[in-house]
Amino acid sequence: MGDKKAFLALISAGLWEKETWLAKDVDFDAVFQMAQTQSVTGLLTAGCEKLSVYRLPLTEKLKLVGMCQLIEQRNLAMNSFIARTIVQMRDAGIKPLLVKGQGISQCYMRPLWRASGDIDFFFSKEDFPKAVELLKPLAAAKVQDAKYTKSYGLTIDGWFVELHGTLRNSLSSRMDKVIDEVQEDTFQNRRVRTWFCGDTEILMPDANNDLFLLFTHFVRHFYKGGFALRQLCDWCRLMWTYQDEIDSSLLESRLHKAGLMTEWKAFAAVAVDNLGMLKEAVPLYDADKRWQEKGEAVLRFILKGSKPNKVKDTLAIAKIFPWNTLCFAPSIFLNVNRLKVKERINNNGLLHSCWGWDSQ
Repeated sequence: MGDKKAFLALISAGLWEKETWLAKDVDFDAVFQMAQTQSVTGLLTAGCEKLSVYRLPLTEKLKLVGMCQLIEQRNLAMNSFIARTIVQMRDAGIKPLLVKGQGISQCYMRPLWRASGDIDFFFSKEDFPKAVELLKPLAAAKVQDAKYTKSYGLTIDGWFVELHGTLRNSLSSRMDKVIDEVQEDTFQNRRVRTWFCGDTEILMPDANNDLFLLFTHFVRHFYKGGFALRQLCDWCRLMWTYQDEIDSSLLESRLHKAGLMTEWKAFAAVAVDNLGMLKEAVPLYDADKRWQEKGEAVLRFILKGSKPNKVKDTLAIAKIFPWNTLCFAPSIFLNVNRLKVKERINNNGLLHSCWGWDSQ
């Protein structure tokens, strides 16, 4: 059994809490390094607990236990901070939604073993500027992103917090228009789900909207850098947890409008063929050999292990998704798309932005 095959077997076992096995000639240091690179050390540990026949040496076991203890401590502290901050915003009349990270972690069998990243809050267009003004005085550092993405980064009490007035990813105007529609549906129709963190009610987009927003978010990272297997595992756990609530017809319509059906089917193949997800739980899964081959190419790219190189990485992705790579090239290399250019012109005074923001 090769190291990558062993790595995927353990991640699959951790994702679904099922037994697996390893050959004795596996280089566990290499497997452990892959888990750290892909931000899935907790899943690796959960998978190791499901090993049959072969058992890890004590040194490797202690290494994993120590890492998971650190991940747990960080997650508990982060959850506490999130709850306090949400209460603070609500007291000020602001209604935040939690997106990505800690919200998705609740879909795992062991939420505290998911490696955490930043904290992402999502707001209606009315609440976003209010949240920025409320939290700015508390921040030790501030990073304001471009107006198009309506995001504001803050470091508060050691935590990096991103405030989002939109979850546009700027890859294409076609995609961003559908993201805008999903945002409007989320806030206007209050399509949300709930997680209780202690006594604090935390709201997140409902399963159908979150699934699309999560997918477009990690597609952006796949094309522009920063993608890790953890994001694909998040996607799998969200689909699995809410499989009975997902509207496949709505999803299919949104993917076609956004031009992302090819990517969806390729990543779905990875989920089923390499991560052990039941095909019945993956909407729009297609067992055709074409998608299996694309899925294998996607997985090779994710696990390639070399340092990021925008030109080489884009050429590699272009072999898998040639048309969309061409369409996304202006965003990948110049960080622009038609909608972004149009809004820049509007914000310069020729027209009013559809978001009601004036140039600063």
